[in-house]
Amino acid sequence: MEPAAETPYPFRLLESGYHDGYYNMGLDEALLESAARGGTPCLRLYGWTPPAVSIGYFQGLCEELDLEACNKNGVDVVRRISGGGAVFHQAELTYSIIMPVTHPLAQQDFSDFYIRFCGGIIEGLKLLGLDAFFAPINDVLVGGRKISGNAQTRRMGCILQHGTVLLDNDVDLMFRLLRVPAEKLKGKLIDDVKNRVTSLRAEGLNSSFDEAAASLAEGFRRTLNLALSPETPSAAEETRAKELASEKFGSEEWLFKR
Repeated sequence: MEPAAETPYPFRLLESGYHDGYYNMGLDEALLESAARGGTPCLRLYGWTPPAVSIGYFQGLCEELDLEACNKNGVDVVRRISGGGAVFHQAELTYSIIMPVTHPLAQQDFSDFYIRFCGGIIEGLKLLGLDAFFAPINDVLVGGRKISGNAQTRRMGCILQHGTVLLDNDVDLMFRLLRVPAEKLKGKLIDDVKNRVTSLRAEGLNSSFDEAAASLAEGFRRTLNLALSPETPSAAEETRAKELASEKFGSEEWLFKR
């Protein structure tokens, strides 16, 4: 007699669409607060309009970005609550996974957590026809080139991991926004990044945002054994997200805190 299948873990699936960077970070934190109050863990999928650069919690804003160039190109600037480096968000699919640290899926060390959860991205890319693999500490590669970067923070007794899958990539624009210590090396750095980073389009796929989101959700469902329940953020979460977007993530105090 075969053993009974493991019961899937209930997760909310929030496909929240395109928003500006301040709301996106605000909703992530609002969902983190909901999970801390005992709410169901969630997988959120979203995009960015207008384009934005998010910097890691510990980074200095003026040291990392050319704010004049960001303004000239209509690119928002936002500080994340997670660590890591500056990320240019334009043609990409972004996910957030939020759960208590006591959740069965969270019962592993830091490096194993990344391996397991990036497995959902790898499976999602496989469903799109790409052969991807994990590269420590927190990247996913296709053909030896990075297509997904991921970051994590643990607050309020919960885990927030978010990351990207590049649909396309404008490296030249990205380098107009970032500060490069040795300006004369910028051309070499751009060429280096173009050789190290890829996207769905660069791999010959013209998948839409919705197609990529569906594949990523299915990848996480299969890999993590999730019972996904499509939902929208609650009215209270929406209100809190907008409050955080305005009063925290869009404030100069938060942006220039380092």
